[in-house]
Amino acid sequence: MTPSLDLVPRIVAGAVPAIGRLISRAEAGSAEARPALAEIYGRAGRAHIVGLTGVPGSGKSTLVATLTAHLRRGGQKVGVVAIDPSSPYSGGAILGDRIRMAEHVTDAGVYIRSMATRGTMGGMARAALDAVDILDVAGFDTVIIETVGVGQDEVEIARASHTTVVVSAPGLGDEIQAIKAGILEIADIHVVSKCDRSDANRTLTDLKQMLTLGALTTGRSEWRIPVIGLSAYKGEGFEALIGAIGDHRRVAFETEAGAQRRRAIARFRLEKTAENLLMERFLRKSGALSGPLAERLSARDGDPYSLANTLLEDALGPEAGGAGARS
Repeated sequence: MTPSLDLVPRIVAGAVPAIGRLISRAEAGSAEARPALAEIYGRAGRAHIVGLTGVPGSGKSTLVATLTAHLRRGGQKVGVVAIDPSSPYSGGAILGDRIRMAEHVTDAGVYIRSMATRGTMGGMARAALDAVDILDVAGFDTVIIETVGVGQDEVEIARASHTTVVVSAPGLGDEIQAIKAGILEIADIHVVSKCDRSDANRTLTDLKQMLTLGALTTGRSEWRIPVIGLSAYKGEGFEALIGAIGDHRRVAFETEAGAQRRRAIARFRLEKTAENLLMERFLRKSGALSGPLAERLSARDGDPYSLANTLLEDALGPEAGGAGARS
């Protein structure tokens, strides 16, 4: 097996096989790959990360495919990290997004990677941001993260991207969904897809009214959130979307608000990575310890909280268990 550190120069040169190998090792949580991922992280930071989310049925995958085609015509290299639901049987991704983007498979300026959530909360695969770094270092100008589309968990994408695009569609009750799920607030750009439908104007108007009310109550002024109508069927609205993404890129990289967001992304990345490492340590050590404690719990010789605290102490040390007890 080629050492992961030896893949880094190949990734810098844009070698597709090296990109795929290191992303696969990041997905697998390989400890051997971590020095290479650290090297990659130090070289990254140039690409524009665009998070794209929305409720199921809003046409996210079709939008990503068409948006990618428009960005390519503008000379950009585009990476797509498509977070798919995990199969309940294999744990793998369903790969629906890659099927819908088949037209881009032969384009060397497009790299598509489907990732399974594998039970991860927040609609984000564990290695998604490692994959973004790798594509960044490989020379991709824009990296799109398309999340699984599961409602309330979708807010996590805003903590990982420079620009968040939220997709709605007529006839799905998205104006209500947006309020319930909290995704109205995370959008930097609102898109209403399928605007060739007769009821699209209602959805556009409702979103604009809610955003106007939100602007009055929050007083945000550094960016006025646009609402853009698209029709993939007619090919309309994409130039406006690309213009809005470009305008927000300048906000993300050239303003103090953008700098604050990048610091927030770094904090999210730090905490998420620490959470993953902690879970790995716990799972590594808890397997042999949980059996006897589960027997006690089954016999009601103890309660779930005190026995779980004992498991934490035994697996991770007294400080971890004590923190659980104090909380």
